Amino acid sequence: MIRIKTSEDIAKLREGGKRHARLLAELAEKVQVGVSTNDINELAKMRIAELGDQSAFFNYQPYGASRPYPSHVCISINDEVVHGIPNEKPRFFADGDVVKIDLGLTHQGMITDAAVTKVLGTPTEAVATLVRVTEASLAAGIAAAQAGSTVGDVSAAIQAVIKPHKYGIIRELAGHGVGYAVHEEPYVPNYGTCGRGAKLKPGMVIAIEPMVTLGSRDIVLNPDGYTYRTLDGSLAVHVEHTILITEHGPEILTAL
Repeated sequence: MIRIKTSEDIAKLREGGKRHARLLAELAEKVQVGVSTNDINELAKMRIAELGDQSAFFNYQPYGASRPYPSHVCISINDEVVHGIPNEKPRFFADGDVVKIDLGLTHQGMITDAAVTKVLGTPTEAVATLVRVTEASLAAGIAAAQAGSTVGDVSAAIQAVIKPHKYGIIRELAGHGVGYAVHEEPYVPNYGTCGRGAKLKPGMVIAIEPMVTLGSRDIVLNPDGYTYRTLDGSLAVHVEHTILITEHGPEILTAL
């Protein structure tokens, strides 16, 4: 069931989204050559505590997972797509790494979700284009998230930006409703057909998150039970915002 947020919920989400955006930007800025993944996790843990908020991911156990998620932020590098665990086997960032930082924040019981991709050093033309197209697909998906439209309209808008480049659009993972829980209805794929799926209504809150690869769309789950990576080893990009559907258009809650 899709749950419409109340005005009180939305006020909390707006404040949480502002905090989220500032923290995610700080984490991304600290991702530098020679810094470890666990350094970023520890920074996230410290900053979230200072805010008086909680990590929405730490100790969260999604359906099908054998254990709770053990970190405060997800960090995925190169062929890792999402849900990389930064603190169990820490790695040091290197020049050329394509780093995905995914943060879930709980503020006064309401959850926002957002992710950015950062390339260390000077990216190749192929990587720069992949990042640019993925970000453009997110913008297109957000623009399509209008009251009265459907989830399929959002999905089709994302796909239309990516398809001409023949990149892999991951199908097993998708955007989703968010707010009261990390994952709520509706499911928001990054491919689809206009006019299909749930109708978007004012008060709905969704996370839109294109996940795109330079190669095949096929993915595999690591033995850690969380980290998804591309089956062919190709680089992946992931970007995400939490969006509020309003009568006047989509509102990006996690934007700076």
